[in-house]
Amino acid sequence: MSTDKKKRSINRKDFAPARVQVEVSPGEMLRTLRELQGLSQQALAEMSGISQSNVSALESGARMMGRERALALARALRVHPAVLLFPGFDIGMVA
Repeated sequence: MSTDKKKRSINRKDFAPARVQVEVSPGEMLRTLRELQGLSQQALAEMSGISQSNVSALESGARMMGRERALALARALRVHPAVLLFPGFDIGMVA
């Protein structure tokens, strides 16, 4: 049997967990997700029902995100709200 056809089993021990390289604020995560999806602040505002000035204030850290805004933005960006609210959360710290 050729090496192409052999299936190598994947073992979790073959991998190291990723380390957090940069601390990211909720606003920075919002901006990153918006830019990765090629959206302007105005487009995200229209999709989420949150004004463009509020999106800008959230991204700059001038305004707190809060649960309701996070839910609206997460729906528009198609991500879980926790991605926006807790961008630096490490499950390994509590598990």
